Amino acid sequence: MTTNADVPPARPRRAPAGAAVLREDVTEAIRAAVFEELAAVGYARMSIEGIARRAGVGKTAVYRRWRSKLHLVLDVVSAMAVLGLPAPDTGSLEGDLRLLYEVMSRALRHPVASQIIPDLQAEAARNPEMAATLQKAVRDGQDGVASKIVAAARERGEVSAGLDLDLALDLISGPLYWRAVIIRSPKLPKGYLANLAKATAGALKAL
Repeated sequence: MTTNADVPPARPRRAPAGAAVLREDVTEAIRAAVFEELAAVGYARMSIEGIARRAGVGKTAVYRRWRSKLHLVLDVVSAMAVLGLPAPDTGSLEGDLRLLYEVMSRALRHPVASQIIPDLQAEAARNPEMAATLQKAVRDGQDGVASKIVAAARERGEVSAGLDLDLALDLISGPLYWRAVIIRSPKLPKGYLANLAKATAGALKAL
C-alpha cells in the first residue's frame, strides 16, 4: 500500500528552452543604444557588437530580438513613428501650426536627430527597405498630426472643405524640414517659427 509520504514531490515544470520572456528593460536599453551608436559612428560603421557593448548586454540579447542590424534599425525607426508628435489644440489654425513647428524644430534640431536623420536618408537611397520604412515613419508620425490640424481647421471653417490634403501636408511639413534637415541651418532667424506659421496658415486658407 502506498501512502502520500511515499510519493516524491512533483518537481516544478521548467519553461521550454527558447520560451524565456524577453525583458522589456533590456529591449529599451538596446533601442537607446542604437540611437547613440548611429549618432556616434553612422549606419555603415554601426555593428551589433557596438550596440551590445553600449547597451551593456551580450550580442545574444540583441540577436534574440532582431536578426540583423538593418531589422534593428527599421524597428527603432518604426517605433519613433508610433510615438508621433502631440496634436496641438489651440483653437486656431495659425496657433496650431506655431505649436507644431516649435515641437518639430526642437526634435529635428536635437544633436542626435540632426546626425541620425541625414545618415538614414543616405542609406535609404541605397536600400529600398530602409526607404519604405522611413517614408512610413514620416507619414504615420508627422503627417498624422498635420492631418488632424487640417481637419480641425475645416471644422472651424478656416479652410475650404475641399482642401487638397496632400498639398496641405506638403505646405505644413516641407519648409521646416528643408531648413532643419536639408540645409541644416545652425540657428533659426528670430521670429522664424511665428512667421512660418502665419505664412502657412495664410497659404492654406487661400487654397
